[in-house]
Amino acid sequence: MTWADLSLIAPELALAAAACAALLQDAWATGPALESRSRGPAAAWIALGGVCAALLLLGVRPAGAAQVGFAGMYVRDGITRVVDLAALAAAGLGVMLSPPYLERFRLPAGEYHALLLLSTAGAMLMGASRNLVLLFLGLEMLSFPLYVLAALARRSRRSQEAGLKYLLLGAFATAFFVYGVALVYGASGTADLSRLGRAPDVPLLHAGVAFLVIGLGFEAALVPFHAWAPDVYEGAPMPATAFMSVIAKVGAFAGLLRLFPQALPQLAPAWGQMLAAIAVATMILGNLAALAQSNVKRLLAYSGVAHAGYILIGIASGGPAGSSAVLYYLLVYVAMNLGAFGVLLLLERRGEEADRVEDLAGLLGRAPWAAVVLAACMVSLAGLPPTAGFIAKLYLFRAALQDHRVALALVGALTSVVSVYYYLRVASVALSAGAADAVAVRHSRFAGVGLALAAAGVLWLGIVPGAITALVQQAVQALR
Repeated sequence: MTWADLSLIAPELALAAAACAALLQDAWATGPALESRSRGPAAAWIALGGVCAALLLLGVRPAGAAQVGFAGMYVRDGITRVVDLAALAAAGLGVMLSPPYLERFRLPAGEYHALLLLSTAGAMLMGASRNLVLLFLGLEMLSFPLYVLAALARRSRRSQEAGLKYLLLGAFATAFFVYGVALVYGASGTADLSRLGRAPDVPLLHAGVAFLVIGLGFEAALVPFHAWAPDVYEGAPMPATAFMSVIAKVGAFAGLLRLFPQALPQLAPAWGQMLAAIAVATMILGNLAALAQSNVKRLLAYSGVAHAGYILIGIASGGPAGSSAVLYYLLVYVAMNLGAFGVLLLLERRGEEADRVEDLAGLLGRAPWAAVVLAACMVSLAGLPPTAGFIAKLYLFRAALQDHRVALALVGALTSVVSVYYYLRVASVALSAGAADAVAVRHSRFAGVGLALAAAGVLWLGIVPGAITALVQQAVQALR
């Protein structure tokens, strides 16, 4: 390890340092007591400072040729930069939206923000992986903080159950991933992703790749590895649910990008069909299951399953068009999903989360700005113009058609039509004239800024997508 290697991971190091600082500040504020009596925003400001420092370090690096470090295991190229941007956007919005909830439900702010930052660093490592070993380390660094975040509400039985389910199922997925790494190494003699393209096409390699898909598919909540998502989303504290809903997909799809279009283009006929079949099953099941949900957290869990299927269209299509569509979609998904969850974080029903669809009734009259943000995010999740969700799906379907996967694009379009019903149902309830009994809206300037940024991203990426489109297209030039 050299100073040049350390300079490459400077953004990740900034997040780790901020995580340590947030824990130390929380310990200092708590003292000998079991919990801190002073629940000010200090930990949130420290975490936000770490995110800003990481963004600054990301921006000062030249955007030229790829830079490789740690004996070829780590690469900082265009894909790394876009994945880092998506992960840091998720972290920043997660920090800004959470303080009111943490204050109301007496959750440990220092631990929450430290775990959030460490999970973000794990997703960034997955996006920079050039070796299966580093990809595994990034996956574990992403996952373990999420297990703890799901169980962070120590007084809640549902939260403890959610954390245990996530941990146990995640352990199984990790075992599959590690076994897949072993099989791939046995078939190719290397764990270097840049050399897998020259590996012999043998059954052992295909088996190893299938096990890797299981590990990454669990993190992305792809069918049939999605069963954990509804229960964990519903039981985990709302800020943890909001953050894990996006950061897990950023890391998992960054890993899938590195593994398939980049490392194994010679196996495209085989893995393309496999991923297309998983994408079809994921889109159909996710959207149909979401139709029957009355709990917004479970609805957004199945929505996340469906969107994982949409993003997988880009991976299955391969090539620059599919990869750039995946990167664009990840940026859009961060904004629209955290914007939707951010509104829910402001609601409270008799000291509990207000997470039922009917709890949103009359939101327009009590908090017009929150209702408008929620409606915009729901319209974007449905993929309707002029929002970013429409442009993101357009890019994915175009990539599928360019790869002659007409059936895949058709299933994506039809399931998107199905999704319009349940997304607009949520929006219509929020914009209705009634009012839910005993549901209060907790106003917060900090969270309001986060919601404004999320809404701006949803509209800006939909109306003026040119700059980000050019960024993601430039990021995948190496795939040509």
